[in-house]
Amino acid sequence: MEQDNRESWLNRVAVGMAPLFDALGTPLPDRVRVAIGFTSAGRKGKAIGECWDNRRSADGHFEIFIRPDLAHAPDAMAAQIAAILAHELVHAAVGIPAGHGKPFKRLAVGLGLVGPMRATTPGEVFHAAVAPILAAAGPLPHARLDTAGETTAPKKQTARMLKCECQACGYTVRTARKWLETAGAPLCPIAGHGPMQHDPLDDEEDAPDE
Repeated sequence: MEQDNRESWLNRVAVGMAPLFDALGTPLPDRVRVAIGFTSAGRKGKAIGECWDNRRSADGHFEIFIRPDLAHAPDAMAAQIAAILAHELVHAAVGIPAGHGKPFKRLAVGLGLVGPMRATTPGEVFHAAVAPILAAAGPLPHARLDTAGETTAPKKQTARMLKCECQACGYTVRTARKWLETAGAPLCPIAGHGPMQHDPLDDEEDAPDE
């Protein structure tokens, strides 16, 4: 089943996991939002997922974010993201103030998450429980975002070309500051007009946006 977007897939998986939480006596809260996006520390942070307390939300939702640059193999990505989602849903179910303490551990282990509670990983029990949920949710419409490569942001201008204008005819050219300082202003190509002039006020007008 093809999904409209990643968030719809995440929400389908979360709904599919709800009975697992019910069976462990700690149901999921009604208001939860899930998205793939960077956590509050940004791309340089180490957290792979984050759950914000519903008291921080203007309409009382728990807000869950799963970072988009996880380096799992494509065939394992869905299960790994589901495990991260489960970890963050446990936070929402037991309440953020509970941290990774006993209520969190009881529920996480019950779901089949193993390892240190601050960095749980999916165990065999979790994989078995989530397999039919993932099958029903369909393919995950997501691929790893490479944040270490080239960016699409415009490169910052490092050398600004300065405008010089002939006071006699208005002819203009641009040249680097070092040539103005070492060789002086260029000459107008029209005979007899002589050296052109550089207007310092023009530097601010032509400054690049930052």
